[in-house]
Amino acid sequence: MSGNDAFEDELVVAMRQAGEEFSAAGRPLVDGGIARGRRRKVLRRSAVVSGSVAALAVIGLGGSYVTGGVGHASRDDGSGAAVGSSAKSSEPASPDEQVVRALEGLLPEAELSEPEDGRTERPGQPEQRDAGASVVYDDGHGKAALAVNLSRQRPGEEPEDGDLSCPDANLSRFEGCTATTLEDGSRLLVFKGWEYPDRREETKWWYADLLTPQGYRISVHEWNAPAEKGAPVSRATPPLSQDRLKTLARAEAWRPIVAALPEPEEPAQEQPAPQGMSGDEILTRLTAQLPERLSVKDSGKQETEYAYLVVDDGRGRSFVQINVQPGMKAGDLFGSDAKVLPDGTKVATRQGPGEKGGAGVKVTEVDTIRPDGLRVVISAFNSANQNDAATREDPALTPAELEKIATSEVWLS
Repeated sequence: MSGNDAFEDELVVAMRQAGEEFSAAGRPLVDGGIARGRRRKVLRRSAVVSGSVAALAVIGLGGSYVTGGVGHASRDDGSGAAVGSSAKSSEPASPDEQVVRALEGLLPEAELSEPEDGRTERPGQPEQRDAGASVVYDDGHGKAALAVNLSRQRPGEEPEDGDLSCPDANLSRFEGCTATTLEDGSRLLVFKGWEYPDRREETKWWYADLLTPQGYRISVHEWNAPAEKGAPVSRATPPLSQDRLKTLARAEAWRPIVAALPEPEEPAQEQPAPQGMSGDEILTRLTAQLPERLSVKDSGKQETEYAYLVVDDGRGRSFVQINVQPGMKAGDLFGSDAKVLPDGTKVATRQGPGEKGGAGVKVTEVDTIRPDGLRVVISAFNSANQNDAATREDPALTPAELEKIATSEVWLS
């Protein structure tokens, strides 16, 4: 995946950073951090996929590769001598080169070539702890970007990114998703969505992500354009079907490559970071403060600091989300026009159009921060979620009601 997109780290960290940099005219904090955080972390484990790839060169009509040193490719000029190679043929193939050779054997029906941006160097590192490649797949029906990433983690350990479960449809727009446990105990996620969830471009992004009981992580990604970003769509859908993605992710060819990677390091003993309020507790306290006229139709949460409700007062569904974060800094989030309550809490209220593409969507947001750094941000929409069209004229909660909830003492304990 391209490093140009500045992928978020852990969700909470990303949201904290967003909070510190957020301006009064910017998008809501919860809108910016929650929905995009998950989809970016699928590939953040490695810079291999896209920006740093193995050396590739296409020869002939079959799409075969002859790989030389990193950043170069060797070819035969007819005399039997390799041309343009920076490495001797006797040198063992790097993990990235092994991925390319495996792809060549697993995808014989298409021509594979290097990405048009030409970036072929992996960042220098003393010991390669993952492997992968990014290629352009061409079966005659339109070029498509395709990427593979292989890595290891300790057996039985939960993934750091928590991405082997389907996202919440109220927070992220996608075509389809399945999460299954296979007979051997492996966990497999197959996801079909868009590179941009707001669909500002019609680039589709599909992937299969596999984690085996041995801690082998294998993910295969594809797009319906020759590049993940910045390239026109070249075909209606990515080239590999859902079943083909599953088969490719489960291919035995990846196992020896992953097994040869260095064993995962033991985690450093660090002081645990302060944990915010659990999503369950936030959900309970938010629900208890709703006006009686509202009934809850749906709900969801993150592990900590975030929850949402879908409510209805008989005039249409309304999406309400809240973020409760300790230890924040006000910075320039609250201008001179912000309301200051007697206890020192600053309050900023914003109303305007939604930013996720739903037709006619409006949002009211109340952002508060207490003197001790506790920040509570709550927003309500005139739609059942942020991606779909408006379901009512205005959000179900007024600015005054949102402020009452955000400044409630229930968030102090």
